[in-house]
Amino acid sequence: MIKLLFVCHGNICRSPMAESVMAYLIEQNGLQALVGVASAAAHRDEIGNPPHRGTVEILKRKGIPLIPHRARLMTRSDGETFDLLLGMDEYNVRDMKAIVGAEYAGKVKKLLDFSSCPRAIADPWYTGDFETTFADVFEGCNALLKYVISVLNKK
Repeated sequence: MIKLLFVCHGNICRSPMAESVMAYLIEQNGLQALVGVASAAAHRDEIGNPPHRGTVEILKRKGIPLIPHRARLMTRSDGETFDLLLGMDEYNVRDMKAIVGAEYAGKVKKLLDFSSCPRAIADPWYTGDFETTFADVFEGCNALLKYVISVLNKK
């Protein structure tokens, strides 16, 4: 099984959105037995809180089920547990590498690194623009899915 961990600052906007989108795409492609997803925070700000209402609302509008979720903090052991650790921006990536240490730093990537246009995904907590964040997350998850399928086909 390929295990994916999506990480953002507080684990209430971008990372639970990505977790839900990726779970949806995995199910649509019949890959539930081969690919697992989860999400976590790089910081303690929102630990225990549910997803932001903006994330909940946009997923509902797009017809994508929200994965039941409470924000949790990423841990060093996530570096061992997960095959890919996917941050949303450069700050997440920096923080994630510090959390998992040099041993697992190579597993840390930005989600949109898998797309044809690598870039950061803006935090809608600050921008208020959940529509653009969703579009970026959806693009990243689709690109990541193609990558994951290519890896599975090599096994």
